[in-house]
Amino acid sequence: MSSFHWILLVVSAVEILLLALVFIFFFRLRRSENILTHLQDNQERFIERLNFNAQLENELVSTFEKRQKELKDLEHKLDLRIKELNKLIRQAEKFTKSPQFMKQVIITGYQNGRSVEELAKATGMSVDEVELIVEGHRGG
Repeated sequence: MSSFHWILLVVSAVEILLLALVFIFFFRLRRSENILTHLQDNQERFIERLNFNAQLENELVSTFEKRQKELKDLEHKLDLRIKELNKLIRQAEKFTKSPQFMKQVIITGYQNGRSVEELAKATGMSVDEVELIVEGHRGG
């Protein structure tokens, strides 16, 4: 073989080697592209999840604020109701302590067959006071 054949053989081998390296780089480039595409898809899903979570958080905060406002309104209404009921209780206590009411309770109880002792105990009055009221009613 002549030196020309040897040179041609070496150059052909180098070309085949370079062609093999080009194919290897091409396949590695394709694999890198696939990995990059996969990473981009994952990033997009991650961003979608972040957006979804942010939206849920905003809804949760707005719902919490709404509930807080409702609770404050309820507390205000309860305070008003408490004041109103306390006023009614005070009025009822005044009424039940009035002599006219006590007299009516004793007379009604006596007419329903309760004894003077029972009525005295129930009203917190003495037996003598209850007897005076009953006698005044019978006499009147």
